[in-house]
Amino acid sequence: MNMDIEKWTEHFLNILEETFGSRVWFAGLQGSRGRGEATETSDIDMVVILDRLTPEDISAYNRMIDTMPDRELICGFLSGRDELMKWESSDLIQFYYDTRPLKGSLDELLERIDSGAAERAVRAGVCNIYHMCVHNMLYDRQEEILRGLYKSAVFVIQTDYFRKTGKYVKYRKELLELAEKDDREILEIYTELKSEGRIEFGEMSEKLFLWAQKKITEM
Repeated sequence: MNMDIEKWTEHFLNILEETFGSRVWFAGLQGSRGRGEATETSDIDMVVILDRLTPEDISAYNRMIDTMPDRELICGFLSGRDELMKWESSDLIQFYYDTRPLKGSLDELLERIDSGAAERAVRAGVCNIYHMCVHNMLYDRQEEILRGLYKSAVFVIQTDYFRKTGKYVKYRKELLELAEKDDREILEIYTELKSEGRIEFGEMSEKLFLWAQKKITEM
């Protein structure tokens, strides 16, 4: 049975404010649940930004989420405001555009998101996919790693489209319609994998490797 994410996040916000009061600068929901694309087992990606973050706050947050239903699905990002404002800007594109605000706003981050940040994000992402894909083909040979790499490729494709057009396409279905041919093939395979489709390890690894190789050399 699918959870009611709106009721869940309302409860989360209530106990978050009980725990930290006015120190909560921002709270939001990321990932597939924020986009309305979740399955029953999808993570609940919560973003919480406090006025500052101490080790004691981390412990308090841990105790707080231990009281929440579906605790095993909760993950996300917890930080202090000052650290977020100084964060590597290439990481902020996905962070900003894929977070649905529940309390507060992340608009202050926009001044740090530019074409240079997008290019760094794409380059770092695709280089990491290339390396991990080769490593997995040679040594690990794990299907779950391959699934994860295809998921990472979706984020690279989103960011690359943003780099080229200035538009961030949040929803997978729309991205599939707009993507170029090579990117679309990767997105189609990811869609199959997300639906628990059969993994053809060798073929899918080769496709991902060749995609990453081309993306790197054409940047």
